[in-house]
Amino acid sequence: MAFRWPKGGYPQPQGPYCCGIGACLALGRDLVEVHYKVCLYAGVNIGGTNAEAMPVQWEYQVGRSEGIDAADQHWMSRYLLLRIAEEYGVRMSFHPKSIAGDWNGVGCHTNFSTLAMREPNGI
Repeated sequence: MAFRWPKGGYPQPQGPYCCGIGACLALGRDLVEVHYKVCLYAGVNIGGTNAEAMPVQWEYQVGRSEGIDAADQHWMSRYLLLRIAEEYGVRMSFHPKSIAGDWNGVGCHTNFSTLAMREPNGI
């Protein structure tokens, strides 16, 4: 069973959870906010969080980073998330399709820019 889902069933269909607020939509926000604060304390360049389409599916942004530091920031943020999940008794998954059925998958969005893209009238 997914973290904070109803016992023996499924929550309402996905959709209203994306960027949602309130106890019935923002499931797991307490864990997410602890992760955010721990990342800041540890020096991870975390920039924000938001709820996604599936209940208990969250996104966080790490960056602005250059070169290998981007990967270091990413992996440290994941390590911290896994350690915090242990404290909550939660098994964290980065599997692209962690819940079978008509539920959104997950991914790792990677954004980048080049000097040419940042110049006036860039790409």
